[in-house]
Amino acid sequence: MRETLNNMPGEARTCPAVEISVIVPVFNEEESLPHLFERLFPALDGMKRPYEVIFINDGSRDATLPLLLQARKRRPGVTRVVDFNGNFGQHMAILAGFNLAKGSVVVTLDADLQNPPEEIPRMVEQVDGGHDVVGTIRKNRRDSLFRVTASRIVNRLTNRITGLALHDYGCMLRAYRRDVIDIINESAETTAFIPALAQKFATNPVEIEVSHNEREQGQSKYSLFRLIRLNFDLMTGFSLAPLQAVTMAGILISALSVLFAAYMFVRRLFVGPEAEGVFTLLAILFLLMGVTISCIGIEGEYVGRIYQEVRKRPRYVVRKIYEADEARG
Repeated sequence: MRETLNNMPGEARTCPAVEISVIVPVFNEEESLPHLFERLFPALDGMKRPYEVIFINDGSRDATLPLLLQARKRRPGVTRVVDFNGNFGQHMAILAGFNLAKGSVVVTLDADLQNPPEEIPRMVEQVDGGHDVVGTIRKNRRDSLFRVTASRIVNRLTNRITGLALHDYGCMLRAYRRDVIDIINESAETTAFIPALAQKFATNPVEIEVSHNEREQGQSKYSLFRLIRLNFDLMTGFSLAPLQAVTMAGILISALSVLFAAYMFVRRLFVGPEAEGVFTLLAILFLLMGVTISCIGIEGEYVGRIYQEVRKRPRYVVRKIYEADEARG
């Protein structure tokens, strides 16, 4: 029977037996998973603290789920697998993990090993030192020049729009204290950008540099279109600045149009009618049309978010949860 994790009572309670919860969203990562297992579990074992690992299978169509179930059999006491009935996205997968996590410290980690799991102890130390959210900045980032440059531009633009102070929105290797996780779990937004949401609720956040590796197995699941969509969700979900910018642009363009009309009227009186300026007027017309369409698009983003919220559809649907001794579904 299908059910949503949002309606599962008691899943977000802190369990004294678990201190650290690691949440790993997974989508078509059959090539990376064996290497992840080889590094993740030894890194956590070396901390000598009770932990759990929650894998969220986000609608994978390859051998990801069987590999996750094999890992669960090898470590039945610390590994749980949540199987979605479709692809709901990385952030929805992490939110599902938040609802199940029992640890007082919750860490999120991608499965592609671009962010090394060996960095987890450093992040947990920061939480133990009093920080409630530990963000990360990818040092010597091993991505294409286009992606790195675009990321820097988006980070700066987003900080100006949202009023936040994050330096690397795209790095999902992060640690959260339990009280921040509980607040996020209480939020019922249909779309949520987790690093920014946690930053809003944090009282003592910190960012540290972590190493970054090239992806050696598989392919990135974030196309250019998905990255653009994600950044639209980020900007419209945390600020009204785009709408206010549209309003100011409309006022400015209206004022310039009045001045231009006055200029053309005076010119006609003293110079007379002319045909040479037709192409100039067309260029101005196309510019104004482009601005108008862009403004409508920005307003549409906000209207679309409202539409998604009022539908009240579940953010994700779970097919089955594989726990320590049995599968629940």
